[in-house]
Amino acid sequence: MSGGGISVLLEVRDLDFRYGERLVLRNIAFSLERNEFLATLGPNGVGKSTLFRCILGLDKRYSGQILVDDEDIRHKSPRVMAKTIAYVPQSHYPSFNYSVMDMVLMGTAAQGREWTSPGIGQKRRAAEALEQLGIAEFGGRDFARLSGGERQLVLIARALAQRARLLVMDEPTANLDYGNQIRVLSRIKSLSAQGYSVIISTHNPEHALLFAGRVLALYDGGIAAAGPAAEVLNAGLIRHLYGVDVRLRRGEDGSISCTPVISPAI
Repeated sequence: MSGGGISVLLEVRDLDFRYGERLVLRNIAFSLERNEFLATLGPNGVGKSTLFRCILGLDKRYSGQILVDDEDIRHKSPRVMAKTIAYVPQSHYPSFNYSVMDMVLMGTAAQGREWTSPGIGQKRRAAEALEQLGIAEFGGRDFARLSGGERQLVLIARALAQRARLLVMDEPTANLDYGNQIRVLSRIKSLSAQGYSVIISTHNPEHALLFAGRVLALYDGGIAAAGPAAEVLNAGLIRHLYGVDVRLRRGEDGSISCTPVISPAI
């Protein structure tokens, strides 16, 4: 436990990161509680992907600290990290064709022995992950023949089969049509309600307003704003991040919509 008795799973303290002489991230500090859904926002090149690589332990050239369960991840092996943190990449078209079940089974590797075939327990976890996302019938299908939205759900199922409590998702709705964006984000939000901690990156402020509990907005390598999505995301912040004007409207149910202000052509 950390944060004065609050149940904190992830804590980033005073993180700086440089590529050579260029400072990419500076003084990044935030925490993520259990069962929380955090959306990171910011323009291209602001450092979101670099931050995720640091959290995943893939790049340790940072200064500062990243703690999971109050333990510095610098001292954790990749195998131990995989039992706590799972990464969900953007949906992609595979170079090799695997079945959906084989794709999900890849997420159980950290629980099995090296160089052995998946056991009964691993297969059960993979089946349970597909069932949890409502795609159990996909098990025998070819991953390459699925739609982009379906492939993204399979990648999330792979992360669930990993039995990690923290899910890190890099633009999980990139390249998806509008319907699949909503379906995927709805499933992600339901996972946070089921006990997972989730951190995603997105370029769409409305996604953060509709689905995330909290927002971390990055700009020029630092934190521009952080806090509850409905409080932090306002027209001024969005203009600062993206250079566009928007109107925010609150519905009768408390939801907030974000509409760009389009100037007439001259």
